[in-house]
Amino acid sequence: MTVRALGQEQFAALRAEPLTYPRDAVAAAGPPPPGYRHFEKSVRLQRRDFEGSARDLLGWRVQDRAGLQVRASGTAATPGTVVELRLGVGRLAVRIPCRVVEVIDEPDRRGFAYGTLPGHPESGEERFVLERQPDGGIRFTVAAVSCHASLLARLGGPVSRWVQDGMTRRYLHSLDRL
Repeated sequence: MTVRALGQEQFAALRAEPLTYPRDAVAAAGPPPPGYRHFEKSVRLQRRDFEGSARDLLGWRVQDRAGLQVRASGTAATPGTVVELRLGVGRLAVRIPCRVVEVIDEPDRRGFAYGTLPGHPESGEERFVLERQPDGGIRFTVAAVSCHASLLARLGGPVSRWVQDGMTRRYLHSLDRL
């Protein structure tokens, strides 16, 4: 696993940043705010170890296995944890800072949601949830409400959405590759 610790200075700077979207409007049930896109995709995992899957999910392994570089203020997603993800290599890497805004810890449901911070190419919230099914199987769902935040994302238009959809597919298949 290549999750690295976020430095204290970076943690403090990101922790002080406001979310880049109206959390109350995005987190509420119902239609997304004007200009925001909502999607939800799920898969049934091949693995059947719910506790192990939850540990991997909350330990940033989904993002790591999806090909992102991960630096986080904590080894597990807890409320207030800050994570800086990077997509790409070196100076060309896209910086993706987020803060965990919610953790789900129920007997048959685990997961978390993180919200975007300044510097993220999108503005919004992404949720990762595991649900144990009555037959012992595990359903993994990724849902997001977002809009383009950076000039690069806006100029990319459909390509930006294609990248977001591709990352979602990678997330959904990452837990079965662990």
